[in-house]
Amino acid sequence: MSEIEPAGLSRRERQIMDFLYERGRASVGEVLEGISDPPSYSAVRAMLRTLEQKGRVTHVEEGRAYIYQPTVKKDSARRGALSHLVKTFFDGSTESAVAALLDLRKDRLTSAELDRVASLVEQARQEGR
Repeated sequence: MSEIEPAGLSRRERQIMDFLYERGRASVGEVLEGISDPPSYSAVRAMLRTLEQKGRVTHVEEGRAYIYQPTVKKDSARRGALSHLVKTFFDGSTESAVAALLDLRKDRLTSAELDRVASLVEQARQEGR
């Protein structure tokens, strides 16, 4: 599966994609019930059809219902979204993005979390990343 960045999606389309990533798969009715301040049933159906045309979701028929699911695995979508975020808001600087994430935390990282971050940094250093 390819990585797809979140760019090119409307706010509602991103909301639907977030719900589908959370659920894994869902019918139009389930999406309608699962998103906040939803538009009409036909609007959700139309957005899912648009997402399918954009290659973001696929569907299978189960009885009379279409069941939609993302075409990109959650991990790939996460990498694409983070890449887009770093490029857009941090001028491509991973260091600035990590610093912002650490600053964002209201509570302190636990010792175990700090050890895990340090381990990831050391692994990246050894791999030349």
